[in-house]
Amino acid sequence: MPDPSDRERLLRLARRRGGLTTRDVVGAGIHRQVLSRLVREGALERVARGQYRLPGALVTEHHGLAVAAAAAPSGVVCLLSALGFHGIGTQLPAEVWMAIDRRARRPALPHPPLRVVRFSGQALTEGIETHRVEGQAVRIYGVAKTVVDCFKYRNKIGLDVALEALREAWHARRFTMDELDRYARTCRVERVMRPYLEALVA
Repeated sequence: MPDPSDRERLLRLARRRGGLTTRDVVGAGIHRQVLSRLVREGALERVARGQYRLPGALVTEHHGLAVAAAAAPSGVVCLLSALGFHGIGTQLPAEVWMAIDRRARRPALPHPPLRVVRFSGQALTEGIETHRVEGQAVRIYGVAKTVVDCFKYRNKIGLDVALEALREAWHARRFTMDELDRYARTCRVERVMRPYLEALVA
């Protein structure tokens, strides 16, 4: 029989974080049986594999990012999804674009659909910001790194998307040229970006 105090601890944790993962429950030293019982009672609802929230909890426009981040905590939201999160450009991706290590196993997530891109080295680890979305920690590349990534993966997303992101973010002062240069060197796209940067500041 689960300890009644564990039930209250779990609900308090869900209220404080805005949602829970199975990892959170185990980390708090609470048996998974308590979680299962709360779902059966309707005190919590399952939103994806290993992810739970309070019934009626606020679902934001970035809900898919929270679900994807919980399923792949070492992944980083990138490219079109990062642009959308930062409010740059006109892209509305139907998938969550996520960067993972070249050797990492692809996350198993039926919904939302994932578009996995393999990064490595500093291209994977540099420029990451952590944001809270619906109580979930979501790792997302910052604006400057995302713009550079758009040029690196221009064959996947289109050069027009990269150029739109560069112009819009620059005019909105969302990055400095020093930041852009640093990430361009990290991602080895300095030569690709140079003519566009020269035209931008001319």
